[in-house]
Amino acid sequence: MESIEYLWKDRKRHLGLPLSFTRYRLSEDRLFCETGFFNIKSDEVLLYRVRDLQLNMSLGQRIFGVGTVCVVSSDKSIPHLDLKNVKNPREVKELIHQNVEAAKNKRRMRTTELVGAEGGEDDYHDIADLDDEELD
Repeated sequence: MESIEYLWKDRKRHLGLPLSFTRYRLSEDRLFCETGFFNIKSDEVLLYRVRDLQLNMSLGQRIFGVGTVCVVSSDKSIPHLDLKNVKNPREVKELIHQNVEAAKNKRRMRTTELVGAEGGEDDYHDIADLDDEELD
């Protein structure tokens, strides 16, 4: 079994200190979130499925030099993953963005935007995710 090479690692921070059992890791093709001490829950999002990134920094977070990077994906099990209270959040968001684009380019994926979907909201789909009937 190959070991995974991580491009970035951090923990959820409290008062700017990594005193938490929530760990975040980024590889070239996946984003991992592991929580727990006795019972560990491990989630991952494939980077090519990431739809949008958002950065939130409250006043308290800015004082301690942390922020929350919100990852929105087309992953069915984890459509929204918040990387809470990570150090250098702007750099983390940019690093994730660069690797998302690289992962999509590697798979030669295009993203289409369907305007005026049934729910009244814009709906985003990866061409690879659509069924044949949706493409007609």
